[in-house]
Amino acid sequence: MTTTRTQREEMTERVEASLDSIRPYLQADGGDVKILDLNSEYILKLEFVGNCGSCPMSTMTFKAGVEEAIKKAVPEIKSIEVINLSAN
Repeated sequence: MTTTRTQREEMTERVEASLDSIRPYLQADGGDVKILDLNSEYILKLEFVGNCGSCPMSTMTFKAGVEEAIKKAVPEIKSIEVINLSAN
């Protein structure tokens, strides 16, 4: 039985690949990022984990690293939300 991949599954794989390109930098500081959801409106929800979840620099990390990498690899994503992004 052959399973056809959906567009969202394919996009999720591309998001994971883009995150893999920056994960070593996050992991070097004891953190990481994980995908929580990619809905039908192409809104991506992420969560910073480990040290990234409480780091005051997480907003900069998101804007300069994570968001940029994802938008470059998967331009179809309409918006990206990080559920635990530091407000600092």
